[in-house]
Amino acid sequence: MDAVETVAVRFDDVGPHPVVDIVESLSTIKTEGRHLWLGGDETATIERVTLGAAGDIYDNHVSFPVGDFLPLPAGPDADGAIPEIDIEGFDRHGDYLWFVGSHSLTRKRVRPHHATEDALRALAKIRKNANRHLLGRIPVVTQDGLPTLVGSAAAPDGAGGQRTAAALGLRKQTRVTTVLKGDEHLGPFLTIPSKDNGLDVEGLAVVGERVYLGLRGPVLRGWAVVVELRPTEGDGQDLGLRPLDGGLPYRKHFLNLDGLGVRDLLAQGDDLLVLAGPTMDLDGPVRVYRWRGAARAATSVVVDDEALVRVLDLPFGEGDDHAEGIALAPGDPSSILVVHDSPAAHRRPAPGVILVDVFRLP
Repeated sequence: MDAVETVAVRFDDVGPHPVVDIVESLSTIKTEGRHLWLGGDETATIERVTLGAAGDIYDNHVSFPVGDFLPLPAGPDADGAIPEIDIEGFDRHGDYLWFVGSHSLTRKRVRPHHATEDALRALAKIRKNANRHLLGRIPVVTQDGLPTLVGSAAAPDGAGGQRTAAALGLRKQTRVTTVLKGDEHLGPFLTIPSKDNGLDVEGLAVVGERVYLGLRGPVLRGWAVVVELRPTEGDGQDLGLRPLDGGLPYRKHFLNLDGLGVRDLLAQGDDLLVLAGPTMDLDGPVRVYRWRGAARAATSVVVDDEALVRVLDLPFGEGDDHAEGIALAPGDPSSILVVHDSPAAHRRPAPGVILVDVFRLP
């Protein structure tokens, strides 16, 4: 299916990362009125743009470094650069913007100029980055009519409480991967890099107290996995997890996505829209499924029936244009916006500008 239209987004040199790093690595999007929140897998920032008065482009770009609100576990490298968070999911719920990093390991790439020995060395090198292990929330307040991220803010109910930025993964003991280490399904994949079918979080949705993490990998004999959590207030800026079934602080849901993994999640009422794509380093296929009644599941479920419906087949490129994030279109719950990693040339009409696709949901 082709997009019914595109919308333009313009980024400026206003943050710590070059615009090209943002434009080429978009991985998640969330709408809020006339504003878009966007994140990428090559930065440690959250981007906000606003629809211009003419209604033809999102601009007025503001970049929010996550490190301004939370103590990142991995500090600056030798060059002073902050290691990426690899943000793969957003959701705007209550008075917070929630975000999640990939929680993944990476295997070094083989470059075209590599000789055989160099290629072999690259393929043997696996990298870790503690900043990727964050699942966090940042308070949102209105300043000058614009939704703005802050480290803390007074609770809106007038009860005198404070809303604060907090996260899982600020310390190794509070990482989601630490909780999953002994899991019979997911534990064996924690030491495997993401594009080797290792653990790779690429979707986030928040419904009430429930936080859903969609996994690009692992895919287990064709079954994709969604992890359900109930974050709670912890000590300081640490979040905790409430016990669920059998005392475990998580649930696992297994979805038959025709062998694909989860690339993003989007809550719509009690349903979850699931953007699905290949787990390994492949281009497609790319599809959107609707998991009906997902937020009503009272225990772990295996979904392979009428509760899971394939609703869209999205176009994809050859070596580029990979759909990575979806959001409901502003004011139109029957349409979704789709952002792409490694965008094709036609999607970049001018420096700093990216075209976002709009698709109609059936």
